Amino acid sequence: MIKLICIGKIKDSNLKSLIDDYTKKINRYHKIEVIEVKDEPIKDNEKNVLDLEANRALSKIDNDEYVILLDLHGKTLDSVEFANRLDKLFINYSKITFVIGGSLGLGEQLIKRANYRLKLSDMTFLHQMTRLILVEQIYRSFKILNNETYHK
Repeated sequence: MIKLICIGKIKDSNLKSLIDDYTKKINRYHKIEVIEVKDEPIKDNEKNVLDLEANRALSKIDNDEYVILLDLHGKTLDSVEFANRLDKLFINYSKITFVIGGSLGLGEQLIKRANYRLKLSDMTFLHQMTRLILVEQIYRSFKILNNETYHK
């Protein structure tokens, strides 16, 4: 199972429609669950906001899950490397969980829990756009692993 934990909701209906479309496509290959946890309004103390959001995300993660954190300080992979990593992870783990932080980033406890920190790009994306990019890459991974054509 693939689990995607996202801090905050998708507000744009067009973006939500695209994400839902890729999620349905992924479900043809593997079960995927998307969990949205509440994001905090940004207040004076950003550390408290990050801690609250991290705790909400952590409450959705079991001990036996492999956690991949989307992180600007993580490692980059190309699409084939990403597909191969997922393929190998499914040998040892029944659940692979991706976590996308909120607009302020990631709380320290969430960073500590991560098994792997993935950087999508040197560019910074809205966390809502990150969700679309991630589900597209997960779908692309299944196409790659099944030797199926997919546009480049």
